[in-house]
Amino acid sequence: MQIVQDLMKLREPLHSSAVTIGNFDGVHLAHQALLARVVGSARELGSNAVAITFDPHPTRIVAPERAPRMLTSLETKAALIAKDGIDCLCVLRFSKELASLSPAEFVQRILVEKLGAVVVHVGSNFRFGQHRAGDTQTLLELGRRSGFRVETLPTISIRGEQVSSSRIRQLLAEGQVEMAGRMLGRPFSVAGPIVPGERVGREQTVPTLNLGPAEQQLPQNGVYITRTRLGGKLHESVTNVGNKPTFGPHPVTVESYLLNFRGKVDAQDMEVEFLYRLRDEKKFPNPEALKKQILDDVRRALKFFRLLDRLRSGESSRTSSLSTRS
Repeated sequence: MQIVQDLMKLREPLHSSAVTIGNFDGVHLAHQALLARVVGSARELGSNAVAITFDPHPTRIVAPERAPRMLTSLETKAALIAKDGIDCLCVLRFSKELASLSPAEFVQRILVEKLGAVVVHVGSNFRFGQHRAGDTQTLLELGRRSGFRVETLPTISIRGEQVSSSRIRQLLAEGQVEMAGRMLGRPFSVAGPIVPGERVGREQTVPTLNLGPAEQQLPQNGVYITRTRLGGKLHESVTNVGNKPTFGPHPVTVESYLLNFRGKVDAQDMEVEFLYRLRDEKKFPNPEALKKQILDDVRRALKFFRLLDRLRSGESSRTSSLSTRS
């Protein structure tokens, strides 16, 4: 996938493109459906499959006091979009100048002149242009004038809830990592460098790996069953998100204890996938009481992973049986 960082300076305009536009934060199931439609249209038309996104998030420029924490970094977002088959990701540097474009100017300068759009796919709540003045009807009318068609993706819901980045943030803030994962189509995760801790766990409870300070959204403080990726390999783990109140006030940290792991960790980076919330973080009277609770957390996590393995084995057996019968 080609990544274009400054579309306004693109010397050679693209021709005959199927385009979608959005922040795509989290690249959740609704985003994936939208990207799939763009790729499908592009393949049918022999066109480029193009996704337009923005960096930073527009709210950071127009209303910084309301700017949300991101679900994914730009690097992770690009990698996820590439998996969906997009040919070109255009990352527009969101600025006051870009925000000042009217809907008509945005369509003419970017969709028509730079991308040669023949079809544009957007979500039903799509807004664009200065003061978010343009909506799907505006885009439809401008498309008729400019020679491209517009297709709108209906909202996607899971268990009666509309899939959206803002709803996923809310779920994470409430510790509901399972539902957040369903909306994402994968476990929610945070990634970054491994940093030295204060050796509190190693010396007084259990040794942990510490994630560097995360700028992205974190789940609510608490203890979670997780998988921790090191050097491309996933390890079963228990992870604490919080302030370590038993040892006094600390900044929020993400610490993972690897289950059934022996040896030395050589990786410099880690990624933590959140599967299930075990409990709230709380202050214990002493490190011994905390260690006892951690060992109980570990037993529950091991039981969770054994059950997960049995479910997967059962599903694999059923699939194999069906294949044999057919």
